[in-house]
Amino acid sequence: MSPLKITTRDAPAGPVLEIIGDLDYALAPRLRERLTTLTLRPGQRLVLDLAGMTFCDSSGLTALIAARAHAHAAQADIALASVPDGTLRVLRIVGLDQVFTLYPDSDTAASV
Repeated sequence: MSPLKITTRDAPAGPVLEIIGDLDYALAPRLRERLTTLTLRPGQRLVLDLAGMTFCDSSGLTALIAARAHAHAAQADIALASVPDGTLRVLRIVGLDQVFTLYPDSDTAASV
């Protein structure tokens, strides 16, 4: 198990959360908690940069969906950036690639 680290940085379109480590049953609640402290304005885009994510289980997927709900409640957009191949495969299998906008990197996602 890799410890989860979540860092936040500001970008022109809105906040970028960099998720590093495992987003699993034990650690996914940390992302959900972080979301409660994140203020989004209408029209912003929340970017989840997953380049450093090493593992994502169903609890991790649920946390990503919670992030989407948080963004939409604020009338903001959400995007996933640098999704690891294994996670991208799962997103496609369960149809979440049709729910999230995907970008190759966080700089592209945060500047659009």
